[in-house]
Amino acid sequence: MSSLGLRTGSLLVFATATLLSGCGIVPGQRMVTPATIQETGGDFSTEPQQQQTIPITDINLSLLRKMNADQTSATLSPTTLALFGKPPVYRVGPGDVLQIVVWDHPELAAALGQPTQSSRTADAIPGFMVDENGDVQFPYAGNLHVAGKDSATIQKELYNRLSKVYQKPEVTVRVASFRNAQIYVDGELRTPGAQSLNDIPMSLTMAINQAGGFATTADRSRVLLIRNGVNYPLNIDDLIKRGHNPSQIYLQPGDLVRVAAREDSGVYVMGEVNKPATVLPMRNGSLTLSQALSDSGSFDSNTAAARQLFVIRNSTSASPEIYHLDATSPVSMVLANQFELQPKDVVYVGQGGLVRFNRVLNLLLPAINAAVTGVVVSK
Repeated sequence: MSSLGLRTGSLLVFATATLLSGCGIVPGQRMVTPATIQETGGDFSTEPQQQQTIPITDINLSLLRKMNADQTSATLSPTTLALFGKPPVYRVGPGDVLQIVVWDHPELAAALGQPTQSSRTADAIPGFMVDENGDVQFPYAGNLHVAGKDSATIQKELYNRLSKVYQKPEVTVRVASFRNAQIYVDGELRTPGAQSLNDIPMSLTMAINQAGGFATTADRSRVLLIRNGVNYPLNIDDLIKRGHNPSQIYLQPGDLVRVAAREDSGVYVMGEVNKPATVLPMRNGSLTLSQALSDSGSFDSNTAAARQLFVIRNSTSASPEIYHLDATSPVSMVLANQFELQPKDVVYVGQGGLVRFNRVLNLLLPAINAAVTGVVVSK
């Protein structure tokens, strides 16, 4: 090789060393000081910038004990507890059809419009339909307001009015057709849609079962009950774990039940893992740090720094939180297996100290080889 080739190679190696020394790379580096975020009014703002300090909390046994204690001591909110109760009585509303029978008085039965043999199945159901005002008309009883009342109450009012015409009339009242009250189920269910309420109380679990049950993509921890414009978030598995039976939550007319998808509450895994930029769905509201690492292919052995494992929480809020775990510790996986992630958490695995050095070197080596091999050796 000529002296020109040697000089060229030496200069490139020297330049590479100088460049890398300027990068200030320290093998095994880790972030130990609190992170800071610049707060500014915009690109053209003249206001001075401010920094928000975000403390970094180490994941250790004391932290896990505190988190478990907080979760165990947490009780259901009073608004959620108020959803549990006794089965409600069906109350009549506009559109319902009542069957009213006064025994031993066949002349009143004619008002029912009993079907004949020539009647078709598509004909209107015989009975007394509740009009849009919530009223029904019955012979010798006149106009009777029945909306919002149960069958027993309507029966007593009819008896009082008919007693003025008949002596001790025997009156029977039942709902022949339920057309007024409906509830709606939506989201990750096999057959979502509207369901009619009847004299059999409709519980939350009954409504879900009548909709075909949860779909495979459903998140049982994020069931939303919307009633009168108020949202009631429900975690089905957590309710059962705390001894509260979801079957004791009875639905009311107009209620909307929506089941969220698991993908809507995913956890993001980024950094030096074998499957980066992975979005992992929660498993019915539960996913540990070790499960997230396993599902993302674990650490990249060539580039990852196991001591730089971070969990970023509430990243879209004004007060984010950062947790750190040194995964080189023998008990690190025990801690990771007990650290419960929350929806929208970001798991980040940092780079090793020599990663940037190797990447810069890989970029420069082709140039060095081309410079050296491209020189013609002179004799």
